[in-house]
Amino acid sequence: MMDIDQTVQVIVFALGEEIYGVDISQVKEIIRPTKITRIPNSPEFIEGVVNLRGQITTIINLRKRLGKETKETDNETRIIVVEYENAVIGMIVDTVNEVKYLSSKNIDELPSIITSRDDSKFLTGVGKLDDGLLTLMDLDKVFSEEEIEGMQR
Repeated sequence: MMDIDQTVQVIVFALGEEIYGVDISQVKEIIRPTKITRIPNSPEFIEGVVNLRGQITTIINLRKRLGKETKETDNETRIIVVEYENAVIGMIVDTVNEVKYLSSKNIDELPSIITSRDDSKFLTGVGKLDDGLLTLMDLDKVFSEEEIEGMQR
């Protein structure tokens, strides 16, 4: 069987010093932070909702979702808007750096010592870049089923 080299296009973003990539096909758009309306009694990582061109969009803080320290919004902060199972969700990240093409030859699976941890379930692999490594995130796994049901309108 031939090993076909495939290329994935990823949006590269950062949370602190850590660099992540997400498949561009999962991303609708990238926006600057806007006024977020808080929703009482929602999970801690849900910042609230925004009206995105007439569509109510849930905004989550990806730092909180990954159990990291939060940081103030600044000029670099962006919201990556994704559509997942009929829910439109915005994820606050520190910066969006660029779009990169990654060859499947340059993507390795995560070591099993990492994947055995529950909080790594949304990580799919490690991409090798010229200037370092990039952790690939599968947005389908960032949210649990119950959370998605709570976000659908």
